[in-house]
Amino acid sequence: MKKVRATRHNGRSGKAGIFKAGHNDRTFDLENAGHIDSERSAQNVYWDCFQGYNLVDETGVRPERKYCFDEIEYAYYLTRFGDSIEAQNERHREQRHANRIRTVEDILRDPRTCPEKSIYQLGTKDGHEDPMLFTRVVDELMSEIKNRYGSNIQVLDWALHMDEETPHIHERHVFFADDGYGMNFPKQDKACETLGFERPDPEKKQSKYNNRKMSFDAEIRRLYIEIAEKHGVTIEKISLEGKVHLEKNDFIIAKQNEEIATNEARLAELNLKISDIDEMVEEVAEAAYEKACEVVTETVKEETIKEDIDIVSEYQEWFTAPERKTPDDKKNLVKKALDIVMEKLARNTASLLAKVKRILAKPEVKQKNLEQITGVAKESIREKLARNKQLSAEQSHPGQKVKNDKDKEAR
Repeated sequence: MKKVRATRHNGRSGKAGIFKAGHNDRTFDLENAGHIDSERSAQNVYWDCFQGYNLVDETGVRPERKYCFDEIEYAYYLTRFGDSIEAQNERHREQRHANRIRTVEDILRDPRTCPEKSIYQLGTKDGHEDPMLFTRVVDELMSEIKNRYGSNIQVLDWALHMDEETPHIHERHVFFADDGYGMNFPKQDKACETLGFERPDPEKKQSKYNNRKMSFDAEIRRLYIEIAEKHGVTIEKISLEGKVHLEKNDFIIAKQNEEIATNEARLAELNLKISDIDEMVEEVAEAAYEKACEVVTETVKEETIKEDIDIVSEYQEWFTAPERKTPDDKKNLVKKALDIVMEKLARNTASLLAKVKRILAKPEVKQKNLEQITGVAKESIREKLARNKQLSAEQSHPGQKVKNDKDKEAR
């Protein structure tokens, strides 16, 4: 009995940036793509949430598609999330945070909110399941996802690629949940929580290796295999016991790969996304600025009034000193006048405090100071990330550190 491997991989971005829908429905120049056989692209099957299926008919003709996947995804985001995006922007305008205003395109390009891509495959280049059966399996899986989880996840589009080495399906979807104001917005973890998924280890805190999305993916993979087996596909199960039969060199390589994966995981935890850091710093900087204004204003008030009173007091002592030849009646008059001045300075602390606060709260003053604060904070955080990255790299490849140290000595 032929056994095939069932695979499902997820992702939103790679080295070149976020994954684009245009790759899936082939809206680019295929002649420059060496891994694609453009003559077989006519056999591809496309589906999207607005137009349904698109494939060649019995005469070999493919109906013209009115909208490509990129346009479908933009239309869905605009329809589903447009109100939330505009409401967020209005709040940013009211708070004078013009730099935080975003468009639908910005949300689609952000790795945190763009659609997630899943790649499905039944088999490898050495042997795979019949493409039509494979398509029926994935189509049924998509229907099951809609029925069970459609309240918080939408499958946007998918494509069966027959023009590459092995038939496979690229599927794109988006998770969404309440944005806190009664509207929907792309929120993966919140969506999984709303759908009832828990972290694999509820006792441990949320992390890259312990989150609700992992539980969701495990359930989708279970459904995928269950549906495939229902259609008569025999899925290859890889036993963990097979590891003991590895040859010596294979064992060494596997061990090295495990160590590399561990270090990469540590590096991933140390490396927060710069976009997340920038937004976090801006939010924290504003709160810190408000508190700093209170502290600085209070300090300025106390020190300024104290210094002014000290100056007046010193002059009073000097003028009324016995060695001054000024008549006593004039000394008494000046002393009383200066007492009034010091008393007035002490009473005016409240008005001085309010004046300083008004100046610091002026939009142009506040914006200028916030830019300086966030600039320094971002640079400091980035330097720390760079140090952590270097430290993790040295721990992953200790031999490289020795080589670098020798290179420095040679120079």
